[in-house]
Amino acid sequence: MVAAGYSHTVGLKADGTVVAVGSNLAGQCDVAGWTDIVQIGPGGYHTVGLKADSTVVAVGENFAGQCNVGNWTDIVKVAAGQSHTVGVKSDGTVVAVGHDNSGQCDVGNWTNIVQVSPGGWHTVGLKSDGTAVAVGFNDEGQCDVGGWTDIIQVAAGQQHTVGLKSDGTVVAVGLNYYGQCNVGNWTGIVQIAPGGYHTVGLKTDRTVVAVGRNDDGQCAVGDWTDVTQVSAGYRHTVGLKSDGTVVAVGNNDYGQCDIGEWMLQ
Repeated sequence: MVAAGYSHTVGLKADGTVVAVGSNLAGQCDVAGWTDIVQIGPGGYHTVGLKADSTVVAVGENFAGQCNVGNWTDIVKVAAGQSHTVGVKSDGTVVAVGHDNSGQCDVGNWTNIVQVSPGGWHTVGLKSDGTAVAVGFNDEGQCDVGGWTDIIQVAAGQQHTVGLKSDGTVVAVGLNYYGQCNVGNWTGIVQIAPGGYHTVGLKTDRTVVAVGRNDDGQCAVGDWTDVTQVSAGYRHTVGLKSDGTVVAVGNNDYGQCDIGEWMLQ
């Protein structure tokens, strides 16, 4: 698994260890000692990891308590937003810590959740019946997911939210200044990954499509092939290939795209 944060990139290896490159100003790349990890979630300036025993570890910026996950147990999914962290428990309830200035951590009454995605200042959850819920900042309508149905994945960007439907089409709400929500014509999509102001989609044929802000080349994925998983950061995009190697495009000011030697098998 590969995952992109604001300006860092994290990779999960088959042996449960983790590697990271990019900005480490807050220690968000200090994952070298992690073991038995089954899922990773880089956020703005912090990184979280789900362990095989259903507990969670975190490193990096903690000014709002976004790394205070040491007492979490029975977690099956974890994800990090700009300054908050969200976890799904085995009973379908959700826990959250961190910055809550816009109510993005107000998930205590959520039930039947199978996946979560925290964005800049909002959090989206996928329910077992294929509908979606959202809390937090809604200045651009990024939480207007109440009418969505038949959803199999939700993903939150900085100020937009994307949903993958079971038929391989995609829906999106929120800020569209850069065209990051122009996904209405996408088909054959198996995974979605919104970044800061762009959106990436993985197709059934293992090619990749992208729309939105492209000033750093973060949408220059048209020649990618044999990709099995994608992730979008604030201004960069990464992809995991079937042979365990990783590709990356976009802003590389902090070395967040320096993944050429990674082998995540």
